[in-house]
Amino acid sequence: MKWKPISSKGLKTYSIKERKSKVSVDDFAGLHVRGGTVAEFLEKLPGILAASDIKAVARAVISAHGSGATVALGIGAHVIKVGLGPLIIDLMERGVVSSVAMNGACVVHDFETAYAGCTSEDVDSELGKGAFGMAEETGRLINKAIKKGAANGLGRAVGSMIDRSRFPHKDKSILAAGARLDIPVTVHVALGTDIIHIHPQMDAAATGAASMRDFKLFASVVSSLEGGVYINAGSAVILPEVFLKALTLARNLGHRVENFTTVNMDFLQHYRPLTNVVRRPTAGGNGKGYRLTGHHEIMLPLLYAAIIEGLCD
Repeated sequence: MKWKPISSKGLKTYSIKERKSKVSVDDFAGLHVRGGTVAEFLEKLPGILAASDIKAVARAVISAHGSGATVALGIGAHVIKVGLGPLIIDLMERGVVSSVAMNGACVVHDFETAYAGCTSEDVDSELGKGAFGMAEETGRLINKAIKKGAANGLGRAVGSMIDRSRFPHKDKSILAAGARLDIPVTVHVALGTDIIHIHPQMDAAATGAASMRDFKLFASVVSSLEGGVYINAGSAVILPEVFLKALTLARNLGHRVENFTTVNMDFLQHYRPLTNVVRRPTAGGNGKGYRLTGHHEIMLPLLYAAIIEGLCD
């Protein structure tokens, strides 16, 4: 037979103590103490992989806030549907979050929460009978607000309407908070994707013009991201594409956006956010991109808590 079993005799070895290792007991998790504080809990997370990353992201946000740099948040509708609006509004009120970008579905859930205190209809039960998306107030009031306030942008048009209203839960509206605090909340619409587009009150021209104004406002926010942070939470397609276009526009016009932090948060990591948010924007510069994988209703409150604990009041 041509080949014989190889012998390991004469193998060169070294001491493990001299080897570079990626895991150390210094990074291991600490034991939680009953009745301990949130800060103590976070401190006891292992300094390894995602636990290390979430603490690094929190530090980046805290540092950006402390230096007056931009912290921009992009969200998909699921973030609102799982009840995280109050956390985002609090960060806006504290001056930590400088702007919020949304896809069109966010407007539906934000409005319905403020107006009725409930949202997220059962599509499976409504679609078969042709009733999906047919909530009268949602279609009528949102479209009316967009048509009336298109010149001010879609986010501000709907946000101002909610803020001026007597809706019982308007304190839970991110859009209203943006109008009240004069913080950009921009809405980036793909025509035909949202339930309000099938209502007779829909004005495509007004919606398109309002969303385009919001894109230009968002591009202005992106142009100020040097030293800041951009977090994409729960948008797999629309916002990663919008962010990349806003970034190239800002750089083409001469704005320096190189040293900044990007983050993608989702329970599944998809191609576009990993490419258009995490990798491409920070390539070749001094920035760093992170991906945090997990359910929004767990991961975002964890990040929120880490930011709050690290703020200097």
